[in-house]
Amino acid sequence: MRKLELAEKSLTKTKEALFDELIRHYLKKVLRLVYLMVKDRSLAEDITQEVFLLAYKNLGKFRQESSMQTWVYRIAVNEAKKHLRSWSFRHLFFKSEVDIEVVEGAESAVLQNDLRARFAHLVMKLPHSYRQLIVLHYYEELSVEEIAVILDTSAGAIYTKMHRARQKLKALLEKEGIE
Repeated sequence: MRKLELAEKSLTKTKEALFDELIRHYLKKVLRLVYLMVKDRSLAEDITQEVFLLAYKNLGKFRQESSMQTWVYRIAVNEAKKHLRSWSFRHLFFKSEVDIEVVEGAESAVLQNDLRARFAHLVMKLPHSYRQLIVLHYYEELSVEEIAVILDTSAGAIYTKMHRARQKLKALLEKEGIE
């Protein structure tokens, strides 16, 4: 009986150590990803907290069929989508314009000058499905195959939607006079 208790404690420590590593590596990235999807800093923080709570609860169920990053991003995308679909979010918390100061704070490493800030503002104007592809591929530097796993679709569908997203973004860039 004593050996079983020691084994369980060892397993718990391993789970906690793994979760600590998960937090250290992905907290800022998940927060940025969720923010770029929901366009609200405090809501993004709440969703990010839910993401890591779910990740902790399901850490034992992680089958390692994909990378840890892909697994956490999939949880984040699903949680953000859940909030975007909710009635209260659509009717009470919709913000048509993005607070550029929040974007600069969340993306300080990426948005170093005015041109990048304007570009990020245009990305935020894209429809949700296109915006998430642009964010996952260009900001998070995920491959099309990884995005397909995260969004639970085929790589071919991602390529098609990515092409459409680029066309839409290009049209917005031309409209704003950014080359």
